[in-house]
Amino acid sequence: MLGLFKKKSSVMLGIDISSTSVKLLELSRNGDQYRVESYAVEPLPPNAVVEKNINELEAVGESIKKVLAKSRSSLKNAAVAVAGSAVITKTLEMDASLSDEEMENQISVEADQYIPYPLDEVALDFEVVGLSPNNPERAEVLVAASRKENVDNREAALNIGGLTAKVVDVEAYAMERAYELIETQLQLDDDEPLVAIVDLGATMTTLSVLEKGRTIYTREQIFGGRQLTDEIQHRYGMSPEEAGLAKKTGELPDDYEPEVLEPFRDAAVQQVSRSLQFFYSASHYNDVDCIVLAGGAASTIGLAERITQKIGTPCVLANPFANMSVAGKVNASALTNDAPAMMIACGLAMRSFD
Repeated sequence: MLGLFKKKSSVMLGIDISSTSVKLLELSRNGDQYRVESYAVEPLPPNAVVEKNINELEAVGESIKKVLAKSRSSLKNAAVAVAGSAVITKTLEMDASLSDEEMENQISVEADQYIPYPLDEVALDFEVVGLSPNNPERAEVLVAASRKENVDNREAALNIGGLTAKVVDVEAYAMERAYELIETQLQLDDDEPLVAIVDLGATMTTLSVLEKGRTIYTREQIFGGRQLTDEIQHRYGMSPEEAGLAKKTGELPDDYEPEVLEPFRDAAVQQVSRSLQFFYSASHYNDVDCIVLAGGAASTIGLAERITQKIGTPCVLANPFANMSVAGKVNASALTNDAPAMMIACGLAMRSFD
């Protein structure tokens, strides 16, 4: 089975493998209070991961080894995630009296009806969501399936880096879990707000819409912060590393904002608007109460304000660490800068406390 929903007993690292970096996070918890014990980010070589698929296993494994050393964490177990686009989910109704083993057997028998791959190429998992609202003798069971290579590659990369994958989650569920930490910051009047989380990565933008804290819609599209980095690189004759650093520090010529940053912000707003339009046309909603901006490109100067202004919906930057304490060895200012990009790592680290 996939390990998506398995119960944990020990604390695990959250390891988020994106297209440009590996992010590591270790949390501890005392009552309701979380504390950041260790954190680190390590860049990946170009094209080691393309559109959420691991291309170069050794390179990703080496980056995991480096991020682990940088974090100075002593943990060896980790939770990692596959992209939502790599997972098929389906909710089935089953007899509520069945044991886990009986459910697993029945799902294995019926799985070929709704999974378009040969079953020997698929990793499967399931979780009982609750009893059916229409019939208390039936249970609603969420089944998740991903091609084994997606899961195996992530487990293998962690092994190369000196870690053991205890959980393979789905990015959308990790994001949903981290949303618990930011919900109170949004100060929304509505008891049951509809919130759009836009995860703006280097090459992919993922929209997740949450109702009552549960994901009801996700959509990925190819667009991200790398477009801005590439433009800086070409216009000012920089290496990719120099362009990435200049983008963060803002130390660029005077024409940077009007000629380069402004068009990128407009393109990003257009992508967010388009993603929301797809959601509205696929549902009975025509508005969301708030947009939360996450991912590495979320911190682009003036982007959240521009989205609020153009779309007319309040837009805030995600900070899952706002109410957490931080261990002495953690660089608190770097953590704050990286906060919007750490949502998935945060949701994965929270799997320790299920």
